[in-house]
Amino acid sequence: EENGHQNKRLKRDTDEEDAEDQNKKTPKRKIVLLMAYSGKGYHGMQRNVGSSQFKTIEDDLVSALVQSGCIPENHGEDMKKMSFQRCARTDKGVSAAGQIVSLKVRLIDDILEKINNHLPSHIRILGLKRVTGGFNSKNKCDARTYSYMLPTFAFAHKDHAVQEEAYRLDKETLEQVNKLLGCYKGTHNFHNFTSQKGPRDPSAKRYIMEMYCGEPFVKENMEFAVIQVKGQSFMMHQIRKMIGLVIAIVKGYAAESILERSWGEEKVDVPKAPGLGLVLERVHFEKYNRRFGNDGLHEPLEWLQEEEKIAVFKEQYIYPTIINTEKEEKSMANWLNTLSIHDFNSSALGMQVNSKNSKNSSDLEGSDGCDDDSD
Repeated sequence: EENGHQNKRLKRDTDEEDAEDQNKKTPKRKIVLLMAYSGKGYHGMQRNVGSSQFKTIEDDLVSALVQSGCIPENHGEDMKKMSFQRCARTDKGVSAAGQIVSLKVRLIDDILEKINNHLPSHIRILGLKRVTGGFNSKNKCDARTYSYMLPTFAFAHKDHAVQEEAYRLDKETLEQVNKLLGCYKGTHNFHNFTSQKGPRDPSAKRYIMEMYCGEPFVKENMEFAVIQVKGQSFMMHQIRKMIGLVIAIVKGYAAESILERSWGEEKVDVPKAPGLGLVLERVHFEKYNRRFGNDGLHEPLEWLQEEEKIAVFKEQYIYPTIINTEKEEKSMANWLNTLSIHDFNSSALGMQVNSKNSKNSSDLEGSDGCDDDSD
C-alpha cells in the first residue's frame, strides 16, 4: 500500500514538473485577439467579476482561455494578471465585428482553434498578432468605427409617408439624411448626447471623422440601411442619440436648427435610438502602426486577410439577429412611437417633466449603446 501511495505521489510530482516545464517552454507573450460576436443576450462586453447573474462576452472568453490552456486559472479570476484590456466596452445587446483585446498568453500550438473550440458559435476569435510588451488596446486606439443597421421606415415622414415595412427610402430623403449626418463631422460639444456630463466638461468634446448612410437594401421584405460613423472615441449612448436626433428631424418632429442648439450650453432633449443594430465594426491603430508596424519584429494591426472571415460572421450571426429581432420585437417601430412625447423646443425645466414621461418607453428595447469609456 505504501508503495502504491508513493508511486501515485511520484506520478503527481512528475506531472506537475512536466506542466511546469511545458510552461517554461511556452512563456507568456503580449498579443492582441481580433474578436467578433453577436451581443444579443449578453450584458455587454466587460466582465463583472462576482456578478454571475449578468452574463458578459468576457465571461465566455476568459473561460475559453483557461480551458484551452492559454492562461492559468488564477489569471481568469484576476484579469490584471494577464494585463487584459478591451478596446471598446460595448454595452448590453451590442455586437462587434472587429473588437480587439490585448493580453498576455502562452502561445500554445493551434491557439485560435483551441480557444474557439471552447466558445459558443456566436463568439469567434478571427485573428491574433504579437504586439509590444507595453501595448494596451484601449490607450493605443486612435479611432473606432461603428455601424448602425436600421429599417428605412425610421426615416418616413410622420405626416405623409407609409410608416410600415412597405416603405422604401427615396433618393431625396437619403440625401437629407446624409446632409444631417455630415453636420456631426468635426469637433463638437456632445454633452446633450450622453448622461452626467455638463456643458463645460472638456471630456464632452469629441471629434467625428466621418458619418454617412449607405444605399438601402431589402432583407426578408423589409428595407434596411447602414449608417457608418468613425470617431476618435464615443461616450455612452452618444451614437444612438446622434442617430435618434437625425431621425426626429427627418420625420418632422424637430427643426434642423436643433443640431446647432444641441452643441451649445443649453440642455436639449435628444432621443436615444434603440441599441439593436449597433455594431463595433473596427478599431484603428494608425500611430502604433507607423511606429512599430514595420520595425521587423511586429506586424501592423491591420486585418486584410481576416476580412472575408469577418464578412461571413456578420452574414451568419450579426445581420440575421438584427433583422429577426426587429421583425419579432419591433424595437424601432416601438421607439418611433415615443418621439411624439419629446418636446424638442422645451427648456431644461420642461425636459425634466418630459424625461419622466418617456423614461419607460425609451428603454423598451432593453439594449444599451456603445461606451468606449475613453475618458
